[in-house]
Amino acid sequence: MAESEREKRHYQRILYNAEAVLSDGDNRTVCKVIDISLKGCLLDFEKPWPGNHLNTYTLRLVLSDEVSISMMLKFSHGFGSQIGFKCEHIDIDSITNLRRLVELNLGDSEMLGRELDALCGISPK
Repeated sequence: MAESEREKRHYQRILYNAEAVLSDGDNRTVCKVIDISLKGCLLDFEKPWPGNHLNTYTLRLVLSDEVSISMMLKFSHGFGSQIGFKCEHIDIDSITNLRRLVELNLGDSEMLGRELDALCGISPK
């Protein structure tokens, strides 16, 4: 990706290969998190994703026995087994855990600050 394109992106994607569970209340599907950001995630399924593009889903990503991230998601893009989702809601504990995950992976607290500002709709100074 060109440097100018990276500068335009408000949210850095964190490559994070981990198992998670996507559910819509009735169905639970195990998936792999390919990448995750403060704005959404890209998931990979064993088979083509059977979900409904209009439903709201809950993703649960367990980081440790005490730490997990839960996000309410809506379909964003993709086809086949790789699907991108947009975060519609995230609780305070999950955003704190996700923020720490992003911070650890970026290694740059200034960049994290810019991402949080973008998430909150604050213009850069």
